[in-house]
Amino acid sequence: MTYCLGIKVKQGLLALADTRMTSGSETTTGKKYYLYTKDKQALFLMTSGLRSVRDKALVYFREVVEGDKNDFTKIYQVANAFGEQIKKVAKEDKKSLAESGLQFNLHAIVGGQLSGDTEHRLFLIYPEGNWIEVGEGSPFIIIGNSGYGKPILRRTLTKDATLQFALKTGFLSFDSTRVSANDVDFPIDVLKYEHNSFEIKHHRYELTDMHAVSEFWGEQLTNAIKQVPEDWIKESL
Repeated sequence: MTYCLGIKVKQGLLALADTRMTSGSETTTGKKYYLYTKDKQALFLMTSGLRSVRDKALVYFREVVEGDKNDFTKIYQVANAFGEQIKKVAKEDKKSLAESGLQFNLHAIVGGQLSGDTEHRLFLIYPEGNWIEVGEGSPFIIIGNSGYGKPILRRTLTKDATLQFALKTGFLSFDSTRVSANDVDFPIDVLKYEHNSFEIKHHRYELTDMHAVSEFWGEQLTNAIKQVPEDWIKESL
């Protein structure tokens, strides 16, 4: 399973991806994002789904983006391009995967800003190759194991949040998922894009880097629950 989070606020974009590939008796990790910056093109891609589908679609996509025919000027064109690669892989492999009992599955998050974009943009791409844009109503999207990390984001995150606040809530969303599911874990990769910068910064956090923050958050939650009024309990029990 995977946990990939994309956040769009006025200041820019934040992306967070875990690195757990397999769990159980043998644990492996790997990078789940693709990053490209050149001239006035700054974009990132994160994926969740069947690994063979992901790897093949990404190879095709990289040939398009890194090739001589890359003439993208807007980020939605990048989303279209990856959607086309998903469709291409589906034509090649979907039938044989189904015959083997495997479901063709790949979700992706594409974000960034190109020369023709007036602002940074964020897209969710479905296994069918179509997409939706993340807007102001819900400034984030999660692919993979999404159930545990949504509550804190829905309660706290708005389009006016700073990138620093977005990173804090994003980490706590990941941490909630990590402690609830054994297929999501450290290290985590964080990408940050500031509006009109055309530069994407990357940092990888290990468990040792974030252990104190995780422990602090757990203690704060416990203390907050203790302070919740109890009159309603006394009246009903």
